[in-house]
Amino acid sequence: VQLQASGGGLVQAGGSLRLSCAASGRTANNYAMGWFRQAPGKEREFVAGINWSGRSTASADSVKGRFAISRGNAKNTVYLQINSLKLEDTAVYYCAAGLSLSKSPATYGYWGQGTQVTVSS
Repeated sequence: VQLQASGGGLVQAGGSLRLSCAASGRTANNYAMGWFRQAPGKEREFVAGINWSGRSTASADSVKGRFAISRGNAKNTVYLQINSLKLEDTAVYYCAAGLSLSKSPATYGYWGQGTQVTVSS
C-alpha cells in the first residue's frame, strides 16, 4: 500500500485546513487509516483514525470537536478536516494504514511521507 498525504500549509490560528491521504494498491480500501503528527522535539502522536468501512472513528482528546476524519466513497482516500487551528497543532502530519483501527503507531504498517501544517499567530 502506498500513501500520499497532501493539504498541509501555513494558516493563521483559528483557521481551517483539510488534509487528504490517497492510498493506492490492490487492497488499499480494506485498511484502517490513521493520522498522526509529530512536532519538533516531540514523539509522534495519534490524532484520528477510521476503520476500513468508515463506520468507526477515534480521535485524540486534544483534537475532539476540532478535527474530523472521514473516508471518500471509494474508501481509498481519507480526509482530516482541521478547524479552529491552534499554535500547538503545528507539526508534520502523517497518514498511515493498518489492519485495524488503533491509536498505537505500531499497529500501522504503511506510512505516507507527511505534510507540514504550520499555524501562525
